[in-house]
Amino acid sequence: MCGRYAATKDPAKLIEEFDAIDLTEGRARADHNVAPTKNVVTVVQRHPRDEDGQVLEDEPAERSLRMMKWGLVPFWAKDPSVGSRMINTRAETAAEKPAFRRALVSRRCLVPADGWFEWRRTGKEKEPFYMTEPDGSSLAFGGIWESWRPKDDDKASPLITFSIITTDAAGQLTDIHHRMPLIVPRSHWDGWLDPDREDVTDLLVPTPEEIASLELRPISSKVNNVRNNGPELLERVDPAQESALFDAPKS
Repeated sequence: MCGRYAATKDPAKLIEEFDAIDLTEGRARADHNVAPTKNVVTVVQRHPRDEDGQVLEDEPAERSLRMMKWGLVPFWAKDPSVGSRMINTRAETAAEKPAFRRALVSRRCLVPADGWFEWRRTGKEKEPFYMTEPDGSSLAFGGIWESWRPKDDDKASPLITFSIITTDAAGQLTDIHHRMPLIVPRSHWDGWLDPDREDVTDLLVPTPEEIASLELRPISSKVNNVRNNGPELLERVDPAQESALFDAPKS
């Protein structure tokens, strides 16, 4: 699964990396310990709309940075609280599940991240690791998103939420956990974000190159507490000297 990650880059840097315009309206914040239900930066690509809100399908799609809440709320949900249970979407069943299949066809996004956290079970203990690119470049998780409004208030501002797609862990990551976020390589960004492409089955499989390049970094158990947030959470520690100050989150 993917239940925590780090996203610290300023939108100005993400604009360059993802060749997108910034529509975050100044709400983006560096976060060294992103947890579910937080509002974070995502990347989407959509056709523009006219003054009446109609999609201009003949116009080129525009790529942009947008803020979304982590935890997908299906458009048909009665209560938005269900989003806290839909932070991840299994790649193997996304096309079948009612909560995810519409979004997989037409509402895909990328989730920029510096890296993500996972806990390796060692006996009764869980040891935290940080998976990241050694050169500091962004990872792009494959995600899906939805727009939700309460049924009795069509004029309410839409709640925009997303879920991170996960796959079976591969390569060196199998030593840490049995699941991992879908990492979309740069060569697949265009295809993943293309609003006119419905079938992305071939993009739902992690590429060996992306996994092999990752650094698996042991870090402090301070990351276990979502209230802790700072660059020190991403620093390498010696597991032998690290005392378990907090209980690791359940997964």
